[in-house]
Amino acid sequence: MIVMLSEWLSQYVDACRVFGYLTFRAVMALFTALAISLALGPKIINFMHVLHYGQPVRDDGPQSHLKKQGTPTMGGVLIIGSIVVTVLMWCRLDNVYVWYALITFVAYALIGFADDYLKVVRHDPHGLRAKYKYFWQSLVAVCLACAIYATAERPQETQFVVPFFKEFMPELGVLLIPLCYLVLTGSSNAVNLTDGLDGLAIITTITVAAGMGVVAWATSNVNVADYLYIPYLPKASELTMVCTAIVGAGLGFLWYNTYPAEIFMGDVGSLALGAGLGIIAVLLREEILLFIMGGIFVMETLSVILQVGSYKLRGRRIFRMAPLHHHYEKGGWPEPRVMARFWIITIILVLVGLISLKVR
Repeated sequence: MIVMLSEWLSQYVDACRVFGYLTFRAVMALFTALAISLALGPKIINFMHVLHYGQPVRDDGPQSHLKKQGTPTMGGVLIIGSIVVTVLMWCRLDNVYVWYALITFVAYALIGFADDYLKVVRHDPHGLRAKYKYFWQSLVAVCLACAIYATAERPQETQFVVPFFKEFMPELGVLLIPLCYLVLTGSSNAVNLTDGLDGLAIITTITVAAGMGVVAWATSNVNVADYLYIPYLPKASELTMVCTAIVGAGLGFLWYNTYPAEIFMGDVGSLALGAGLGIIAVLLREEILLFIMGGIFVMETLSVILQVGSYKLRGRRIFRMAPLHHHYEKGGWPEPRVMARFWIITIILVLVGLISLKVR
């Protein structure tokens, strides 16, 4: 919105041209989302307290979590709201990639909101039933996948990029649809599983989003894309602002979510953020790169799959408790230590992912 207004104003005031620069808008998107999130955080927390929208805590979890009973939840409304407002302000609204991202955030936030509402307001411990939740996640993912495939204008938009093996970039064609479906549903649920410790899911998401923001900038720059031998996607430039908006909104939320948390993001935040990272990876043609950068999300998901599978097949558990972060808590690690070490791992994985852009 602002960039389109600045283009009109630049006819009369040359200084307005700065609002069209990608790097300027990326930084401003970060600060805008950060300011909104920080400013509205206390109001959201107080509002949730008044309504008694507190987080229910499982009795079979770590004993240290029992004191979190009643902590305000559904803070994802703050994160997603900050992102949506910021994207509408600083992105070009004639770019279809922007709308794919916005639709993803809002749609998955609504699914998560329904789940949180049933748990917190209706006091239904099961929330939105798994089959219904997965149905709506799948429906949104398939619709987005079909739309992305149908509106692809360049061969690069449907290529499959394999880090470290860039000579191998096959044309996916219609196979883009099932790949997009798997990435969206997988990433949304993976972040949801990771959201079990104060600050863990949001700090991991911030770090991965920052890395994807660098990739979005590189992918949209013809010279850099040619140098790195990655697909050149000019429409991906606006995803840089989407990524920095995630970083800004996430940092603002982390101010209140750091240990001991004053508010939790809930499914409304975790499902939307996970799907948001997924749609960005799909649009950038960097699905495997997301798998690398989001290695913590992958580990958390695999720990649950292995735990459930082992218990059903052998009647024995592999981990003390799943997801993986609870395994270390049960082993005596303080919650801040688990969060910090998982964050360090994420930083390393994001750097590995960025290095893979250069290695052929």
